[in-house]
Parts: sequence; C-alpha cells; structure tokens
Amino acid sequence: MSHYKHLTLIERECILYYCSKGLTVTEIANILNRDKSTVSRELHRNSIGEEYLPYIAQKLYEKRREGCHPIKKLDNAELLERVRHLFLDLQWSPEQIQHRIEYEDGCRVISYATIYRGIYDRLFDEPNLSSGSKGAIRKLRHHGKSRHTKDYEERRGKIQISHDIDERPDEAKKRERLGDWEADTVAGVTGKSCLVTLDDRMSRFLKAKRIIKKTSLNVKAAMIELLSGEPLESITPDRGKEFSRHKEITEVLDVEFYFPKPHAPWQRGTNENTNGLIREYLPKGKEMDSVTDEYINDFIDKLNKRPRKCLGWKTPYEVHYNKVLHLT
Repeated sequence: MSHYKHLTLIERECILYYCSKGLTVTEIANILNRDKSTVSRELHRNSIGEEYLPYIAQKLYEKRREGCHPIKKLDNAELLERVRHLFLDLQWSPEQIQHRIEYEDGCRVISYATIYRGIYDRLFDEPNLSSGSKGAIRKLRHHGKSRHTKDYEERRGKIQISHDIDERPDEAKKRERLGDWEADTVAGVTGKSCLVTLDDRMSRFLKAKRIIKKTSLNVKAAMIELLSGEPLESITPDRGKEFSRHKEITEVLDVEFYFPKPHAPWQRGTNENTNGLIREYLPKGKEMDSVTDEYINDFIDKLNKRPRKCLGWKTPYEVHYNKVLHLT
C-alpha cells in the first residue's frame, strides 16, 4: 500500500471543475484515483458556506500544516542558552550535556542527537559569519591520532625503570581506589614551557602545573608539589627521559612507579585522553610562556567539572572529593 499523499492545488482545481459538471464524489474520486472519503473530506473541510474555491482550500490546508510539525527542543530560548553555555563556554560534548542535564533534572530534557543537529544547523554560530566558515562545528572534538608503524624506531633516550606495568597492583588496574595516578607532559614549543599532567585512574581527576622547560629536575619538582597531600598508591608515567628521576620522587613521596610497555599509550589511556582534551585549550605548537596561570587553572577546573560517561555522568571533582555539584 502506497503512502498517503496530500491533495495538490491542481487536484483541487479538478475537484471544482468536476463538481461544476455535476459529477458525484465517487466519480470524481475515481477520475483522480483517490478514495471517495478524501474528496468528501476535502469538500467538507475547505468549503466556505456552499462555495468551494481551490485557492482558498489550498491556503487553509497550508495553515493547518504549519501546526502539524513538532516543536523543536532548541526553539526554547532558555534551553538553547543552557546548551550553548555548556557546549561553547565549558566545552562539553553533546553526549555529556544530555546525560548531565538528565542526571541533575531527573528526566530526559534533550538528546545529544538534537544537540548535534542544532550545531550543524548553525544554531550556536556567532552572527554575521562568512559563508565558508564552519562556526561552532569547529568546537566539536575529533578523535583519532596517528600511531607508530611496526618498524618505528625509538629515537628518545631510554631510562631505567623500577617496575613494569605488569607488576602494578590489581586495585590500580581495576580502578578500585583513589591514588593511582598516570603522568605525562603536554609540550608547547620545543625547548620552552610545557605542562606536567597527572590523572587519577579512578576519578579521572586532573592535576597539572606548567614548568619552564621539560627537564627531569623540573618534572620531579612539579610532581612532588602536585601530589603532596593527595591519595598516593602508584604512578604510571610515560617512558620519556623527563621521568628519569622517578626514584627520587619515590623517596620523597613513598610511592612506586610502574612503566608501560614501549609504544603502548593505551596502557595509560586516562592521561592520554585528558591530554587530548587539554589540546582544545593549548593546541600543538602553541608556546606556553605567555599563557597565564589563571587561564591554565581555569581550563583544568572546567575539565574536572565536566561530566564523564565512564563516571555515570558525574564529574571527576565529584568522584574525587565525594561531593555533589549543580552545574546545569
């Protein structure tokens, strides 16, 4: 059975013509290959008194059709502004926005698919953009990094490791406790400032500090400062030379280091993922000397208060400190 099609203006003209010729509703329906109830309903609904005019009938039909479309969620100005703030100001993904609002409001308010449609429909774009501009679409996060080939040769200096990642306690592997940290650096311009980053495996809580140069001495000092007073069970760092003073950190903080296999960044995937999020604020090649500490602390706070799917749409801050925030 074919899908129902609404009458066209031409068909309405035909109905008027055949009515003027004295044909019955059934005869008109057979000529138009329509059900007789369609023709009967058309004459009943769109006649003014005893007079049927195709042009007026078409206008009445179009007016009724305007009210048939569902109301779009983002037509609500308050909800549009709420989503805009979370997406553009806090850099949350559409899925994070959907589930965190649902988590706080206790019901489904908007789906991430609707938010994506709004983004691609340019509802979040700044006014007066040129036709070639991608606008807010550029704010979406894109995943996927190039990986080393099998014949890739390591060019960095090698360091002595204290423990292999296979020796790391099961509690750390299963993310069952606070205090199991992953560590790396986020580089800016080569030879200048960089960021030391630390992520708790269970809560995904981020701690970071800028150092003036990526040296083992600076990394050591930054890690000791960042982790002092924090729960400490283990540290899983990158294999770079900047972590060569790990034994000295162990002596100060009384925590063991467990090193991943070469070319296996997924073994400290929490930190790798967070470093990718940091690149939204500190793109590759951007020098960090002119970036203020206030700016760095601000985006660290944003990331720690961004809901995560893996945490049941709670934030790293809420899990790490066992507190409840109202964010939307």
